[in-house]
Amino acid sequence: MAYVATRGGERAIEQSQRLYREEMGAITPERVNELRQAMPYLIDRVMGEASLYDEDLAALALAQTGGELYEATLLLRAWRTTQPRLAVADPVTQDGLFTHRRISAAFKDIPGGQVLGPTLDYAHRILATEVLSGETHVPDPVTPAARPSPAHQPSVAAWQAENDLLTAAKPDQTTGNDIPDVTREPLLFPAKRAHTLQSLARAETGGVLALGYAAQRGYGQAHPTVNELRLAEAEIKVKHPRGTTFSAGRVKLSQAEVVNKKGTQLELGFAATMGWNEVKVIAAATLDVNSEGAAKGSATEEEFFLYHTEGVESSGFCIHFKLPHYVTFQSSLDAMRDAKAKKVAKDKAPEPAE
Repeated sequence: MAYVATRGGERAIEQSQRLYREEMGAITPERVNELRQAMPYLIDRVMGEASLYDEDLAALALAQTGGELYEATLLLRAWRTTQPRLAVADPVTQDGLFTHRRISAAFKDIPGGQVLGPTLDYAHRILATEVLSGETHVPDPVTPAARPSPAHQPSVAAWQAENDLLTAAKPDQTTGNDIPDVTREPLLFPAKRAHTLQSLARAETGGVLALGYAAQRGYGQAHPTVNELRLAEAEIKVKHPRGTTFSAGRVKLSQAEVVNKKGTQLELGFAATMGWNEVKVIAAATLDVNSEGAAKGSATEEEFFLYHTEGVESSGFCIHFKLPHYVTFQSSLDAMRDAKAKKVAKDKAPEPAE
């Protein structure tokens, strides 16, 4: 593939950037704070795809890009690469999560009970148009439950493994900087399990949904059941150089387990991501459970879905087609003209005498 250097037009380029930013207006601390508070799920999505948990920076990236998600994610990832790695947190376990929402489509009475938590699953989709007429829409207050649900819940898959319904995954004892890190190492296939889960965690939500939906509609090998969907907060514990362990705060995360009947056992698919993003983890866990034995080039083949749901790379490749392709396009035109000339010459050539 050949390109030509773009020369001149610096003033036009500068003005085009000014035009883009002028439409968004001034970016103030108040505006960033308003974005962070008003759009927590959008903030979560950007943080998850950027592999960086910082609500203020995610809100700033959205403010700078006018809500262009690919640009906002790219901004955050670029900023992340400039930061030093100070420490590696202790592993987070499922039963150690501070759980806000935990539901299962497999069992009504799961160990620990179901927690509906914050959701619009059963809401009417009605716009609050009175706001456009000058009224203020105030949501109804929440009535606290008489008996709060336990903050920490066990894993449904762990209970199923104890009851010989599925084979539990072997514990991975790798810790610290020995954990494979897809942000520092190339993604190679067959992929390391850590790379697979990390890639799904930072995959572009729309891409994961599209391929996961294809698998759910019948283009995959398995139709999953949501074993457990959880929205929670994880306490991040790190070790001080002096040897003491302390909490660096909590981060929101989502996780999904999906299962599929395979012979006499259930096979398990799993996905998790930073922030609360239910659709993404269900679709990603669906791809995970479908990946074993998937045909080469199919939507559920691991190499296919991990490469094609990498949002920064895929959006970057797509928009690179805006760059001048004068040489390659001219080469295509030359080939077309040459083929046309040869066809005309062949048509004009006298037919051989019998």
